[in-house]
Amino acid sequence: MFQKGDYVVYGVKGVCEVLDVTCLNVPGIPKDKQYYVLRPNSQKDSKVFIPVDGEKKTVLRPILTKEEANKLVDMIPDVEELWVANEKQREEQYKEAIRSCECREWVKIIKTLYLRKQKRLAEGRKTTAMDEKYFRLAEANLHEELAVSLGIPKNEMEHYIEAHIR
Repeated sequence: MFQKGDYVVYGVKGVCEVLDVTCLNVPGIPKDKQYYVLRPNSQKDSKVFIPVDGEKKTVLRPILTKEEANKLVDMIPDVEELWVANEKQREEQYKEAIRSCECREWVKIIKTLYLRKQKRLAEGRKTTAMDEKYFRLAEANLHEELAVSLGIPKNEMEHYIEAHIR
């Protein structure tokens, strides 16, 4: 169970701070049912209420510790790209990797799409809108979690990663 002040990753909302663990006073909801009150880092003025008992299938996990985050950054060069056997299934594989809420999967997307972009540019072709979309999503998710875990501003995360993998 998470406590007030903890940081978690909650599905597509990304990194959230646990503001409270409380029962809601809402008609139709049992008075003894506990809920997490989450504030998404990317939307400081919003709140998300989710049951503590985890009835939803949306991923809710603690963010990486500082040690885990540093270990992930160190292993980025060794993470393999996504293997896409069928071009028609490319977007579905990207979606699955994003929905997994796993940093390693986000790194796979970033590496895959970076290399794909370089190849397309070398061939005189542009990157696709779909590739750009999933690259930005994976990068934003990864940078946000690493920034909170490492205590580094999100806008400095790209430089931090580059410096550590060289």
